[in-house]
Amino acid sequence: MRPILMKGHERPLTFLKYNREGDLLFSCAKDHTPTVWFADNGERLGTYRGHNGAVWCCDVSHDSGLLITGSADQSVKLWNVQTGAQLYTFNFGSPARAVDFSVGDKLAVITTDPFMGLPSTIQVKQIARDPSEQTSESVLTIKGPQGRINRAVWGPLNKTIISAGEDAVVRIWDSETGQLLKESDKETGHQKTVTSLSKSADGSHFLTGSLDKSAKLWDIRTLTLIKTYVTERPVNACAISPLLDHVVMGGGQEASHVTTTDRRAGKFEAKFFHKILQEEIGGVKGHFGPINALAFNPDGRSFSSGGEDGYVRLHHFDPEYFNIKM
Repeated sequence: MRPILMKGHERPLTFLKYNREGDLLFSCAKDHTPTVWFADNGERLGTYRGHNGAVWCCDVSHDSGLLITGSADQSVKLWNVQTGAQLYTFNFGSPARAVDFSVGDKLAVITTDPFMGLPSTIQVKQIARDPSEQTSESVLTIKGPQGRINRAVWGPLNKTIISAGEDAVVRIWDSETGQLLKESDKETGHQKTVTSLSKSADGSHFLTGSLDKSAKLWDIRTLTLIKTYVTERPVNACAISPLLDHVVMGGGQEASHVTTTDRRAGKFEAKFFHKILQEEIGGVKGHFGPINALAFNPDGRSFSSGGEDGYVRLHHFDPEYFNIKM
């Protein structure tokens, strides 16, 4: 499985997202410029210029027409995927962290960081069909818990919003009223910051990765803990295979600790676990720094990883991968 190395970012990667068809891969990094690539051969198609800070997260609409990005420059921008044109900017008083389109792309959930005495928030914006009619007011604003909210995604039928972040608690909110419906148990839940959250292809369950060196699989409706995958390093990114019963996790030390250790000491590999048996299947090495982003192609036949080293590595699975017997 020879990876395709995609060099386009000058700073560490923060997020990777495939479109629904799986022919495009969108990457976000700390270099202000989200980029789109051909997901098949790793060729760079173009960039989206306009942000003035690190870009933390992105999402792409069902028809691959609209891109939404959240940035440390305290804005969320809507882009035309094809032309790279900026269509609209939502401005906030604090850095924007997570963005996620609802099913149907009529709404977007956005999280903002705590900043200068302001608490973190979860906000829902209406997304207009016609960009010229786009407005900035929020349909819903939830004052968040302590600390950053690193991820927020829509639950089934857009009825709920699932959030997770620095306080290690996973929460489910009512997307109409903003009421807190459920939160993960302190005992069985994560013990440290939740860095990543990724839904299954059918939207029935989701995976969270945490600095407590584990990833956990949850039921999206009941918030029942289904599985826990334990690894030996902090988890910065995780994803669920849409094809096989596999999950992948990636991570490494926090960036501040990397320089103090030997180059080979950082174990920067994407680790595959059996989703049901919770056993490690194998790993894919290659990054020269912690893995910050992971995504499976919607067809389950390839995956990509984004690292602190500024590279995106695209891996097409070998035929043997599909016949792994546990």
